[in-house]
Amino acid sequence: MSVNEISIRIKQLQEEKNAIILAHYYTRPEVQDVADYLGDSLGLSRMAARTDARVIVFCGVHFMAETASIISPGKKVLVPALHAGCSLAESITGEDLVAWRLAHPGGVVVCYVNTSAAVKAHADYCCTSSNATRVVESIPAGRPVLFVPDKNLGAYINKVTGREMELWDGDCCVHERLPAALLLERLEEYPGAIALVHPESSGSSDDRVLYHPRVFIASTAGMIDHARRSSCRQYIVATELETIHELNKSAPGKEFIPALRTTICGQMKKITIERVLEALEKEQFEVRVPDETRERARRPIQRMLEVK
Repeated sequence: MSVNEISIRIKQLQEEKNAIILAHYYTRPEVQDVADYLGDSLGLSRMAARTDARVIVFCGVHFMAETASIISPGKKVLVPALHAGCSLAESITGEDLVAWRLAHPGGVVVCYVNTSAAVKAHADYCCTSSNATRVVESIPAGRPVLFVPDKNLGAYINKVTGREMELWDGDCCVHERLPAALLLERLEEYPGAIALVHPESSGSSDDRVLYHPRVFIASTAGMIDHARRSSCRQYIVATELETIHELNKSAPGKEFIPALRTTICGQMKKITIERVLEALEKEQFEVRVPDETRERARRPIQRMLEVK
């Protein structure tokens, strides 16, 4: 079957099964195009919380589907690729947080959404790159805070808020490839461009990047919105490569240059349009979170969704 034929069949099955397809910006272009909703972690979480669909086909890595299952326990949440994981999420366990709490009575754990349900179950607050700064600012000053698991996002938040959170030593294998030196080199190479930089990038907290007049640091959704609204015609894109597919659709006529052509998440690429179709046909690879873990993880996720 061609991509077009597969897309038509997917839409037919969606109607028959009352299913919605949610896809992350880092998935393949043909998967993005068949999605009912395309977004970053925060947007996808909010859509999962409010959909009336019976089935959610979550085109993202495993922890994202877990979050959807926690938010919507009455829905059937399916993943097209069962083994699409995340090295950042796998860098920390729930037991790690238990140990930190024992050593820091009264401490607060802020957990990036890129974590397993077992980790979220031991956190006080969950956040995404969209609202992490506001979440941290809502915590009373003076309380010890552990930010997990992304050290680069945590360093960025520390810099812009003036906090001194303890940071877990984890990173995104894609955004770790984007240090300050590379970003500054691209800005010099393209003197008329604005650099769209994800706060997970290893160079995001460097003063030379953070305070550069042609750098815009934001979540993926924030980058896309900025490119759509800005009058600038040329952008350096410092995040996962597939984001450029949506940037081209949202801001036609503008030029988007990858900061690095190897910023590719191989785990997201495991999700193919053929696997989306198979997941719908067979209703396979359901993601469910044990009740006890779900109840504990729901509180920090709900706090995340309530932050504007």
